[in-house]
Amino acid sequence: MADQTRDARAQIHELQGKSPYDTYQTSLTSRYCSHEMTKLFSQRSRHSIWRNLWLGLAEAEASLGINIITPQALEEMRAHLTLTDNDFEIARIEEKKRRHDVMAHVHAFGAVAPAAAGIIHYGATSCYVTDNAELIIMRDALDVLIKKLAKVIHNMKNFSYQWKAEPALAYTHLQSAQPITVGRRSAHWLQDLMFDLEALETVRWGLKFRGAQGTTGTQASFLEIFQGDDAKCDKLNELLCQKFGFPSCYDISTQTYSRKVDLIIANAVAGIGSSAHKICSDLRHTAHWKEIEEPFETTQVGSSAMAFKRNPMRSERICSLARALISKPQNFANTLATQWMERTLDDSAIRRMDIPEMFLLADAILIGLDNVTDGLVVYPAIIRSRFLEELPFMCTENIIMKIVAKGGSRQEAHEEIRVLSHQAASTVKNEGKPNDLFERIRKTEYFRPVWDDLDSMLKPELYIGRSIQIVERYCGPNGPVEKALAPYQDHIRQSTTAELNV
Repeated sequence: MADQTRDARAQIHELQGKSPYDTYQTSLTSRYCSHEMTKLFSQRSRHSIWRNLWLGLAEAEASLGINIITPQALEEMRAHLTLTDNDFEIARIEEKKRRHDVMAHVHAFGAVAPAAAGIIHYGATSCYVTDNAELIIMRDALDVLIKKLAKVIHNMKNFSYQWKAEPALAYTHLQSAQPITVGRRSAHWLQDLMFDLEALETVRWGLKFRGAQGTTGTQASFLEIFQGDDAKCDKLNELLCQKFGFPSCYDISTQTYSRKVDLIIANAVAGIGSSAHKICSDLRHTAHWKEIEEPFETTQVGSSAMAFKRNPMRSERICSLARALISKPQNFANTLATQWMERTLDDSAIRRMDIPEMFLLADAILIGLDNVTDGLVVYPAIIRSRFLEELPFMCTENIIMKIVAKGGSRQEAHEEIRVLSHQAASTVKNEGKPNDLFERIRKTEYFRPVWDDLDSMLKPELYIGRSIQIVERYCGPNGPVEKALAPYQDHIRQSTTAELNV
């Protein structure tokens, strides 16, 4: 063992001499994600959790009368729960020899806790540590995402309330439609994020533990250890759930917990990607129209060639990351579908990539959304100018209703104003002239009954419906958003705007 340790240290020194620029690194960890999330999915975090799981199993077994597990063994295990670099190197050498990552770490743990070397992993299968560790990490990762999402919702709530009364063009088919307000539009974005919060909370609080289930989920090995005592098998899992903070174990497991769980989590997490893509795509349109822009720093460069550019790089990045996140559930669905009988190992390699990447992508997206939503810049003058260009068309429905109220036919009024609207649109498009619909209406005898009403109709505020009330009801005091954010107020108060890495 001493020679092995010296070899390990020599290799560590050799590795430390290499530059990080000489090997591939994922842009998620090097550019986009928080230290909090990358640390959670680190090897030191994962394998330290393995050691905690082995300790928890040994403590529970000892408390249930397994006398071969001595106090000294438990004490040595407790003293080495966090892996050192040397521990990793020992495990690397062991894995090269044994071709089994779990057994490699069993031996590495035993090397530093020799009194426990013979009882580490007693009665367990590999998935005792791998699956339970995944559940612990995903639970903690969900907690991180939920708090970050709450901060984004808080930003969006404030923005929606601030701009609840600012009239703006609305769009269906990306063509001008019945008006809305800036805050009413963002409240729609906000509602999607609220759906995501609800989904994440449901998944988070519904998450259970795999526990100690044996090689095919029958607990046969533990039944043997406890000499046929069913009650001790149940008590073992109760103790493990208590130690690791889970309400209970899944009722049925095979060698693994059901991969359906991963799919359920993935669907909830990927929802963040869909919502973010919708929000940031809309913001990219408003930036094009010069109505609303994402934050743009004083020294920021929009283009290396076109110095005037103010490209929406934050929203573009979020959309890019969101597309990757949105695709993840398909992988988890396929993994679930191809788990033959009590399990196959073809779930292993893909989950090593997909589970961390899913949470890292969501983390990066929420960092971006926090940065964007806490610094949106609104240009009311441009919004109103563009609105007034289209306002005559927006008034047509009201004109039709006034004609009907004065005894006219709704269908006749619709046809009359349809013809005039297309003529006015042609003037704008083909001749580049201002919208002259109202002038045409004033010259058409059919509309004489409403001529005196036309001037009073050219006010944007008349066409926003109940936008203000809808935002106030949703985002205001004691509204649904405020109630949903109540558990996270301390985190929100202590948070600052997320810095966007470049």
